[in-house]
Parts: sequence; structure tokens; C-alpha cells
Amino acid sequence: MKRIIKTFVMGCVLGTPALAQDLNFSEVHTEACLQEAIGPGDRHDCIGASANQCMAQSFGGESTVGMGGCLAREHDYWDGRLNETYQQLRAQHAQGDAAVVDNLRDMQRAWLTYRDARCDYEYAQWGGGTGGGPAILACQMQTTAEQVFVLEQNLR
Repeated sequence: MKRIIKTFVMGCVLGTPALAQDLNFSEVHTEACLQEAIGPGDRHDCIGASANQCMAQSFGGESTVGMGGCLAREHDYWDGRLNETYQQLRAQHAQGDAAVVDNLRDMQRAWLTYRDARCDYEYAQWGGGTGGGPAILACQMQTTAEQVFVLEQNLR
């Protein structure tokens, strides 16, 4: 099932190179929102800010392929932040108790399993329809951003 989903999503995002090049994506919308956010709930509201701007400002951004491309680009932004934050936490705990580093790794592995299951469920609700591609990408973007916030709370 996951192979089918990934093939579909990659086909949507990469299937029309001309459209993919026309997307007007910039992470500045998300970063500006995060700078202005006061509390955790406000930060949560920033998830999708750049993807939404991309869909609104790009030729074909409202199409399934356009939505998929914009969502994938913001997911990549959050995934980069996630990886950076995870590495910072590992380094932060490297000189301390090895069990903390092991638990961080185990938590992250369990989160990946959860993310995949949650987003597979989101995709399945579309019954194979074309909205499933953007739905799984939106879910991956959302859950990845949420995990960034969880990990960032532990940075010193």
C-alpha cells in the first residue's frame, strides 16, 4: 500500500515538470508567521502558511498537482527543520546519559511509524480519488511540523 501511495504522490508532484517549475513557493511566509507567534497555539497556526501562499499565487496552484507540489515543498521545509533539531538534541545529550540519546532515537522511530500510519489513514479516506495525494502530503507536513515543535521544546 505504501509503495502505491508514494508512487501516486511522486507522480502528482513530479508528473508535470512544467507545472512544478511554475510553483511560487517560499518558506518566508511560514518563517514570518513563526516570528510573530507568541504561544504554542500560534506556532501551530503557522503550519501550511507557505503552502497556502504557494497555492494561491502559483499558476495551477489550485489543481491537484499544484497543491501536491506546494504541500511537498513545505513538508520538505519542516523535514529539514526536524532533522536539524533532532541532530541538535543528540549533540546536546551526547555527553550525558546514553539512555537519553537511545530514548530520543526510539521516540523518533516510533513517531515515524505513527506518522506513516496516520497519513496512510488520511489517504485511505479518499478511496483512491485524486484528493488522496494532497491529503497525504498535507498530513505529512502537519505531523512533521508538530514533531518539530515537540523536539524544539527540549533544546537548551
